[in-house]
Amino acid sequence: MQQTSPATPPSSFASYLASSAEALFVALDERDPYTYQHCDRVSMLALELGIECGLTQAELDVLRIGARFHDIGKIGIPDHVLLKPGALNAEEWAMMKMHPVKGERLFRNTLHPQADMVADIIRHHHECFNGSGYPDGLSGNRIPLASRILLIADGYDAMSTARPYHHGRSHQEIMNIMADEEGIKTDPDLIKRFMCVIERSPARTD
Repeated sequence: MQQTSPATPPSSFASYLASSAEALFVALDERDPYTYQHCDRVSMLALELGIECGLTQAELDVLRIGARFHDIGKIGIPDHVLLKPGALNAEEWAMMKMHPVKGERLFRNTLHPQADMVADIIRHHHECFNGSGYPDGLSGNRIPLASRILLIADGYDAMSTARPYHHGRSHQEIMNIMADEEGIKTDPDLIKRFMCVIERSPARTD
């Protein structure tokens, strides 16, 4: 008689599902090591801001996962766009702007216990406070709080690191840009909190 593998024990089922999601993160590292490392740094910054905002432990857990996987949709972006050593043209930028939608779809299908909440965070992490972001043009409090937090953490880290198409900016340069974007790109209350958080954060750049 052919033997079959035993079913995953119920007590470890949540861990099994979490591990299946983590496999996506390993795939991202294989595809684009920069984005993999960026996601780790953004996760730390987002958690620091979430704590400053008084989020519960359950909310922080979901935020941490959303931050860690926020760019997972870049797995689905063609190499000539994702790995291009220079600025994107209009057509390429349109492809890149699809990564939150692709990421939402990927994570929602992991069957992670918090897949739906995390997928929503991923989808909306490029929405701007004044409604000028993407993919849905949400504004203000219609954007999930975790996504508004993530936008700030993501932006700070992206600006602080050098890429083929821009130099790594100094801390003061970044804060000047973020001050100008308050109420346009970022939540005014959250950016004020972030300005306090970043001064004591290990992720603060020089």
